[in-house]
Amino acid sequence: MLPVRRALVSVFDKAGLEELGSGLADLGVEIISTGGTARQLREHGVAVTAVSDVTGHPEILHGRVKSLHPRIFGGILADRRRPEHRAELERHELPPIDLVAVNLYAFAAAASAPDATEDGTVEMIDIGGPSMVRAAAKNFANVAVVVDPADYPRILEALRAEGGLSEELRRELALKAFRHTRDYDAAIAEWLEGGASPPADGSLPESVQLELEQVLAPRYGENPHQGAAVYREVGGAGVLGGFRQLQGRELSWNNMLDADAARKLSALFGAPEDDPTVVIVKHNNPCGVGRGASLVEAYERALACDPVSAFGSIIAVNRPLTDALAEAMRKLFVEVIVAPSFAADALERLGRKKNLRLLECPPFTAGNGAYELRAVDGGFIGQHLDAAPEDPREWTCPTRTQPGEAQMRALDFAWRVCRATKSNAIVVTNEHQTVGIGAGQMSRVDSCRIALDKAQLDVAGTVAASDAFFPFRDGVDTLAEAGVAAIVQPGGSVRDDEVIAAADEHGIAMLLTGRRHFKH
Repeated sequence: MLPVRRALVSVFDKAGLEELGSGLADLGVEIISTGGTARQLREHGVAVTAVSDVTGHPEILHGRVKSLHPRIFGGILADRRRPEHRAELERHELPPIDLVAVNLYAFAAAASAPDATEDGTVEMIDIGGPSMVRAAAKNFANVAVVVDPADYPRILEALRAEGGLSEELRRELALKAFRHTRDYDAAIAEWLEGGASPPADGSLPESVQLELEQVLAPRYGENPHQGAAVYREVGGAGVLGGFRQLQGRELSWNNMLDADAARKLSALFGAPEDDPTVVIVKHNNPCGVGRGASLVEAYERALACDPVSAFGSIIAVNRPLTDALAEAMRKLFVEVIVAPSFAADALERLGRKKNLRLLECPPFTAGNGAYELRAVDGGFIGQHLDAAPEDPREWTCPTRTQPGEAQMRALDFAWRVCRATKSNAIVVTNEHQTVGIGAGQMSRVDSCRIALDKAQLDVAGTVAASDAFFPFRDGVDTLAEAGVAAIVQPGGSVRDDEVIAAADEHGIAMLLTGRRHFKH
């Protein structure tokens, strides 16, 4: 048990300071303090010894140097279990410090302020604070460190009830302290990195610092026998853009994946000129996408593609969700709905389904140079996000038959959906909705057959998109013989001439984008 006779208190966040100071003083603890902390404690009648009185040196450089002194750090770092350390304390008349209560300058808040300047942000990089915290945490065998005002009551309660602080508590506080300084340094590094220009050659960074904290603990992972957790990037906007769950059961691991997929696909229809669009996702793949003059019309079109698979799906919309859409979805069992916002009457109606999860998420956007990481055994693989918009006017048409305006709108629609579908992907659509989707097959021609087999609507006159080139002409033959009138694909096969010739034989148009969209 560690008795506390002397404490160093120096905090930026003054929450709970008066209670801590008066509580320690009532217990007969000598308090050493700095600057504004000492001033506030004195104003509330708490006796304080200034750090400068201990060090014999005034604060200098506008407060940049005040606690960085052997008479402070010797008192924190001395291992009092060692006779030679105790002897040095006595020989140099260094006061041992038993408790260090320090929290750091609010760097992250300063860096993200709208009026932040570089010089002002640099001044918010704490030096002495992290040094004292790390020193005290290192020496937890002899010193207690507290960085979170929420822990002040625990400290005072333990001192009053037990006369000291247990090793278990000191170890717990030390762990919290090291995590605190780790996150603090990560925020500074991220700010410095953010101020640098992306590599001119478009490469990814040579090193990546990941700082994650757990924000959700689903009951299980992809399957019930797997443990699970959801983490957010420290300093980032938050999971799914910093979503708010407005109602419903806790999110599952699979819900998070599908909500992410639905939100990203919805963002491909997020331009101001895009019509109201509804996306239905199941197992990370779209099973229906529709657009129309209203969200209700878009939903009805999306649902018509595959109403069976839509049971238990995740739905995302690119507009504030209306009460009319909430009523239209009343009979369908849905796991999650993702929207930028929900009308009040829609919330009331959807609230009758107590288990339905409603997520309010900002639209997905990918910044310049944004990249993603995926875990593999022993490491991560990274790549730039496949999120850049494409202009259909840049596509080329090598076939004798040229697409009309309505076909071009349909091809653009099909291409957007296809790039969000697992490879090998074939998406058959008209101008307003998906008609059939073939996803995740090892053979491209099998994806063609599945897309046609899933089609609930007449295929005649529709268009198709393929996420990668056709390795043989069989896929084109299969689609054209079913009634598909135009195809969009990247091109790039050694048999492109045969594939284009097949399109010409069937009298259909073919567009080449020059960009592949594999999705694994």
